[in-house]
Amino acid sequence: MTKQFKILIGDDSMENGLAWASLLKQKGMYAVTRPRNGRIILETLKSELPDVLIIDAKMPEYDAVSLMGKMKEELPKMPIIIVVSSYDSPQVEREVMDAGAKYYMVRPFEPTALSQRVENLLGGSLNVNVEYNVHETVPNDIEYVVTEIIHQIGIPAHIKGYHYLRTAILLSVDDNEMINCVTKLLYPTVAKKYSTTSSRVERAIRHAIEIAWDRGDVEILNGFFGYTIHTSRGKPTNSEFIALIADKLRLQFKNRMPLN
Repeated sequence: MTKQFKILIGDDSMENGLAWASLLKQKGMYAVTRPRNGRIILETLKSELPDVLIIDAKMPEYDAVSLMGKMKEELPKMPIIIVVSSYDSPQVEREVMDAGAKYYMVRPFEPTALSQRVENLLGGSLNVNVEYNVHETVPNDIEYVVTEIIHQIGIPAHIKGYHYLRTAILLSVDDNEMINCVTKLLYPTVAKKYSTTSSRVERAIRHAIEIAWDRGDVEILNGFFGYTIHTSRGKPTNSEFIALIADKLRLQFKNRMPLN
């Protein structure tokens, strides 16, 4: 059985990390994202042991050079490392390459360039070779990104609200009217899909959001919702939560959505 390569991306932004992960997933790789923080990435490396690591040259806690030093001390095997940077610096490039990186990429670049570089470094021996057309790729991309966002926010996959929320966001991305008619349209649509009631959908989604606010990563939550909710209430309402993520995704994918 051909191995499925595992890619760890030290960037969980929708503009970069999630977009890269989505494209790598299409290529047959298993890609996960984590916040752009050297300490968090190091801890993830110990549990995930990826084949490829994509990190930023400059990060909080440990920068790329410091992180690679820690990896040599604490990991049984070094992954292939790609370092990305927002500026072209021969000195930084030399430092990261000397520390163990295999490639240095300067933003901006197309996600396909990164994908191709990963394939080349892995020798092109990926476990699948599937052709996608736009009608197949776009929904799959959005579904993957929504799942990754919910995971990052801290909502566990075993609760009903996780599945209801995921479906509600996907429906709202596809049809903006859903979020304008949450009670009369969105909840009933989700309820019908799962053979339940609208009130149970509403309660389960609210419970999922409460779990995220009680147990989730504060930095990630603030990154998504810090300036978009009423601070006196703390957590967002169901509709605020769904609308925020759906709006971001709709903006990200608007140039790639197939016309109806």
